[in-house]
Amino acid sequence: MKTLKIADGIHMLTMNVEDILFEGIWEIANGVTLNSYIVQGEKTAIIDGVIGWDGIPETLYSTLEKIGVKPDDIDYLIVNHMEPDHSGWISNFRKIKDDFTIICTDKAAKMVSSFYGEDRIRIVKEGDTLDLGKGKLLSFHPVPNVHWPDTMYTCERDTKTLFSCDMFGAFGRMTDHYFDDELTAEEMDFFEFEGIRYYSNVMTTFTPSIRKAIEKAKELEINIIAPGHGPVYRKNPQKIMDDYSRFSLYAEGAGKNEITILWGSMYGMTAKAVDFVESILKREGVRYNRLEMPLESDSEMVATVFKSAGVIIGAPTYEYKLFPPVAAALNELGRKKITGKLAFRFGSYGWSGGAERELNEIIERNKMNWDFIESVEFEGAPVEEDLIKIEARVLELIKRMREKVVE
Repeated sequence: MKTLKIADGIHMLTMNVEDILFEGIWEIANGVTLNSYIVQGEKTAIIDGVIGWDGIPETLYSTLEKIGVKPDDIDYLIVNHMEPDHSGWISNFRKIKDDFTIICTDKAAKMVSSFYGEDRIRIVKEGDTLDLGKGKLLSFHPVPNVHWPDTMYTCERDTKTLFSCDMFGAFGRMTDHYFDDELTAEEMDFFEFEGIRYYSNVMTTFTPSIRKAIEKAKELEINIIAPGHGPVYRKNPQKIMDDYSRFSLYAEGAGKNEITILWGSMYGMTAKAVDFVESILKREGVRYNRLEMPLESDSEMVATVFKSAGVIIGAPTYEYKLFPPVAAALNELGRKKITGKLAFRFGSYGWSGGAERELNEIIERNKMNWDFIESVEFEGAPVEEDLIKIEARVLELIKRMREKVVE
């Protein structure tokens, strides 16, 4: 765990976590940071406390000593969000110090009680404040369903620091650089994609609430955004707000100027058409991603489709239905409420079709509202006539996706 000064009287405690499934589901190939914050006035508050993924409190306590804080100095635990990566250390801390107060929303209070058996809780609502002394005044601003119903912002009025918890966060480990004005061009690109991966995997379902939270952040006077995961934005906090606004558009069909080929093949028949499509995209100079299911992780698949302005689905019929790994991928995209994508599907069949019927069922059941160019199905391997149709549809997709591009 590393300690960094954010502003006078404010420190960040941050650690990298790797080799886990985030929320027990999402592979995070490049790790994730867990960030906590200490605010010191006459009294001391810790915001979204993190011990260590193993739950050992000594990790936190030894880190606190580096900034001259003892466990006995902490008067308030501010829980912006009850997910255990931000709150799981509360019971251990109670064994060391008994006279602290938990600050949270009414919805979080119920979970603090049911998760950890806590009852020394102060419930706050929009605009409530906590004066720590020495000019450190905290205000609280609920942002429900980001991405749990209990979530809130905490804002420190003196330094105008917004502690946003999961909002404005990103996957990805941090090593040498922790602030936006320190990031190299390569690191900026890295956190751009890790932000997309984070938003698509964790936040997309709640996009309407995310938009409300963005607007609430704009209403607050902010110099610094300090999230629970990823870099701190002290030079240009507007950038991450703009990024999140853009990501919210990706959730509803917009995307970068690229196409994702989401495909699977049993015996190589559909794969032949995939190779042909790839040659067209290369010829036309179109950026593309090629994701073979089930070889790609759900985390990578969701993030890549999410950020693409166009989607090409290559999947055969399997037992009268859509090839199961591709069907499962589309169902996951539907669960995440990734809507409005421009798409085209092709695929092989043997003794009968059926893939197209299940594709339509998935799209309709999940209310995905994808805009499909007419599909192409072929018996066995694709012949020249099939490839001519596929090429025409791909070129139509390339042309139409231009109106979807938001970089």
